[in-house]
Amino acid sequence: MAGRLAGKACFVTAAGQGIGRAAALAYAAEGARVVATDRDAARLAGLEAQGITTQALDVLDDAAVKAAITAHGPLDVLFNCAGFVHQNDALTCTDEEWDFAFALNVRAMWRTIRAALPGMLAQGGGAIVNMSSAASSVKGVANRFVYGTSKAAVVGMTKSVAADYVAKGIRCNCICPGTVDTPSLGERIAANATAAGGLEAARAGFVARQAMGRLATAEEIAALVVYLSAPESAFVTAQAIVIDGGWTN
Repeated sequence: MAGRLAGKACFVTAAGQGIGRAAALAYAAEGARVVATDRDAARLAGLEAQGITTQALDVLDDAAVKAAITAHGPLDVLFNCAGFVHQNDALTCTDEEWDFAFALNVRAMWRTIRAALPGMLAQGGGAIVNMSSAASSVKGVANRFVYGTSKAAVVGMTKSVAADYVAKGIRCNCICPGTVDTPSLGERIAANATAAGGLEAARAGFVARQAMGRLATAEEIAALVVYLSAPESAFVTAQAIVIDGGWTN
């Protein structure tokens, strides 16, 4: 039985771990032709055995982004997953952190979108899914100043792209996850361990803010990514869809 994305060309950034990797595998399970990219090529190990094409790609390298998307296009689906979570507030955020957050979390998405759009338009349509966060214009979160600000920009960019191309067959949505059990979260837990009184206490702090009393899995988030990429969501565009276990209720 053919999958929901049979034969569709899907391009994923930050596919080496966490949500990006889970999405690449979910796309492949639905019959898509998947290109999984990551800055760290070693993290992509094992994906080719699942029929996925892998490529090292730093999304901050504009020329490399354009070349990769041109080589593998035209794309039917683009999933912009690359990003970074700084822990700071308005007083502790440095100029360097601000610049890096907007370069990776916002500008890089614009560049992948700009590279993918011509091929999508030429073939009459495509789906773009951007990674935002519940920590954005959706919800203010302590110690997430530049992260929340940059992810709010992703919401605005998503809606702008959707508005500009809705009549040309392009859909653009973003997802706004809560706390997801990924290697990236593990790094933040480790960074907070000393102040929290140990790794277990730090992890418990992240779990405690979730209404369901648990963290999301990467596969749960990937299921939403697949839905927004597949034909059954054909009437969904310009949306920032929260998937956070009731955190923002």
